Amino acid sequence: MRDNQFPGRSVVMSTHGMIAASQPMATQAGLAVLQAGGNAMDAAIAASAVLCVTEPQSTGIGGDCFLLYHEAKTGKLHGLNGSGRAPVRAILEEFERRGLMQAPEFGILSVIVPGAVDAWQTALERFGTRSLEEMLQPAIAFAADGYAVTPVVAKAWQNNASVLVPHAESRRDFLVDGHAPAAGTVHRQPRLAQSLRRIARGGRDAFYRGAIAEEIVRFSRAHDGLLELEDFAAYRAEWVEPIGTDYRGVRVYEIPPNGQGITALMTLNILEQADLRGMAHLSADHLHLVIEAFKLAWAERDEYVADPAFNQLPVEEMLSKEFAARQYARIDPQRAARYPIAPSARAHRDTVYLSVVDRDRNAVSFINSLYYPFGSGMVAGDTGIMLQNRGAGFVLELGHFNCIAPRKRPLHTIIPAMAYRDEDLLSFGVMGGDYQPMGHVTVLTNWLDYGMDLQEAIDAPRFQPGGGVVALERPVPQEVLKALQQRGHVVGRTELSLGGAQAIYVDAKNGVLSAGSDPRKDGCALGY
Repeated sequence: MRDNQFPGRSVVMSTHGMIAASQPMATQAGLAVLQAGGNAMDAAIAASAVLCVTEPQSTGIGGDCFLLYHEAKTGKLHGLNGSGRAPVRAILEEFERRGLMQAPEFGILSVIVPGAVDAWQTALERFGTRSLEEMLQPAIAFAADGYAVTPVVAKAWQNNASVLVPHAESRRDFLVDGHAPAAGTVHRQPRLAQSLRRIARGGRDAFYRGAIAEEIVRFSRAHDGLLELEDFAAYRAEWVEPIGTDYRGVRVYEIPPNGQGITALMTLNILEQADLRGMAHLSADHLHLVIEAFKLAWAERDEYVADPAFNQLPVEEMLSKEFAARQYARIDPQRAARYPIAPSARAHRDTVYLSVVDRDRNAVSFINSLYYPFGSGMVAGDTGIMLQNRGAGFVLELGHFNCIAPRKRPLHTIIPAMAYRDEDLLSFGVMGGDYQPMGHVTVLTNWLDYGMDLQEAIDAPRFQPGGGVVALERPVPQEVLKALQQRGHVVGRTELSLGGAQAIYVDAKNGVLSAGSDPRKDGCALGY
């Protein structure tokens, strides 16, 4: 199955516990928690905190968090939405007064209240067995004592260093003599270590009500931002009911809107109408069908994925098989649909991912993110905390479902996933911003339709439609590129890797855990 694929590794197998993450240091930290008797939630928080230090372009405690938790003793799947909310002063008129036609992608106006820290504590209090203070210790050690910058991180750091240059605090904490640190050098973040120590001692209140919130708000005011102390004090993560669909006998679950996971579910529903298995893998027929299905789902995403507390969203219709059949009928098998694509449902008006399974078969599908590489590009004063730019997910259009408003959550790209096949379970995710729903579809269809093992499903070359252009990773054959062009697709090669996946499969009958970890990242899967 590895023809035309990235050089792969074997699936990692174990019988007790397993963790897969995009950094070996995070994988090791989580595994140590499991081996010491902690459960999957404990290990996920410990690993995520380490990633917030060792993969700083992707994630941080100034970012957001979503997770799905399979509770083994009840068999119930729980969802936690730790996405940030807009400040009270974030009204459309304020952005119009400043002459803005769209939500800023960088800078202080792209910053909303970070949700990760509250989500971590909320998750541990309900399902963990260890304290937040204990789970933060590995991250504190890496921030204070230093860590080796790994190759993929170093490259991303270099590629995005320009985001840091305009801001004195960012240059101080994330550049060395004005440049990104090189692979194989040691990087320290003493101010971030101090913030982590404060959170370890004081929990969420140290972040949302104490000195950290005060410094972030002082910094925001100094840069003419909108954040206030009341925005931090009011923030709470929210437990939500996962949404799902059946695909070829497997029940697939995602976080509901304001997350974009529904995009993956809609795409799967459309693909289920076709004989994907009858198409050669990575053939023009295969790619054309998936691209066209995804484009239709994407149009619905852009129209309707928003904060459900502010809108009546047509989620039930979007997930129905009847809607999928209507969408499938819109696909021309020989011709690419032209942009813009009209949505069809009716309504009333960079990132890290990790997966953990423990001895008791509790499972966590966990994702934490700053959004763009280095988020807003701004470190909040003396905190050492890089602030996310999730405010860029809003639109500045009166009447739009996703129009900015006080305390509203934007359309969010980070999406953990979980799938069930009889008694077996798959905990998986694919980081990579807007690519994530396509990544979920690609990994699942590689696994279910093309019979690949988890590692092969992750290794296989990827493709992504976006902005009217289909990006192909280098291993996709040239003749396929030409065939897609003949069908009307605008196609280009991407020098960047698309996404980064981690996955763990629980084989209930044999009592074996199998995991795959993406070679596009520095990480690995480990079990015991």
